[in-house]
Amino acid sequence: MVYTDFNWDNLEEKLGITNKKTILFDKINPFSISDTLLEAIQEAQQMHLSSEKSRSEWIVVPILRELRKKNDNFFTIFSGDSLNVDSKKGLKGECDFILAKDTNSLSLNCPIIQIVEAKKHDVDLGIPQCTAQLFGARIFNEARGVILPKIYGCVTTGNEWIFMFLQNNIVFVDTKIYYLNEMESILGVFQKIINYYKELLK
Repeated sequence: MVYTDFNWDNLEEKLGITNKKTILFDKINPFSISDTLLEAIQEAQQMHLSSEKSRSEWIVVPILRELRKKNDNFFTIFSGDSLNVDSKKGLKGECDFILAKDTNSLSLNCPIIQIVEAKKHDVDLGIPQCTAQLFGARIFNEARGVILPKIYGCVTTGNEWIFMFLQNNIVFVDTKIYYLNEMESILGVFQKIINYYKELLK
């Protein structure tokens, strides 16, 4: 069993995680988008991006790069790296994207945000997988003495974006789905999350 095998039933059975849908963010400050990112997204929208790999390269990565640049490289981006913390519980496998606090280390250190590329263009299918990865990230951090009350995640098809966080053993899933044409808001949500971690990880 790996992260992609998790569903709501075995999340509760194996990890004791329950879920709750709620409004995660009352107010989002729109993010000022650079012309470079705007042009990249406009080009991506003109293309037929049928695979997860193409959507990650043409949509997800430019957005994350923009966010990283605007935050003075506060975090680094790991793509396709493994997060293996407990094989017996199935907490192992590759992750689409892990955003980790930049510690100038070449290896994964202090993951703060998990991003899952939704399979079959269905964000709902990716939420249990992302939840398991959030649980794995928490174990990873705690083993290194890093205690974060919330671990945030996101599932995306490239066009649809849904955010969540794990606190204690409850995953809170946003009732709002953001769409790519709301890119200022998508980046605004990410910025709010990054600001949260900046306060915790000074």
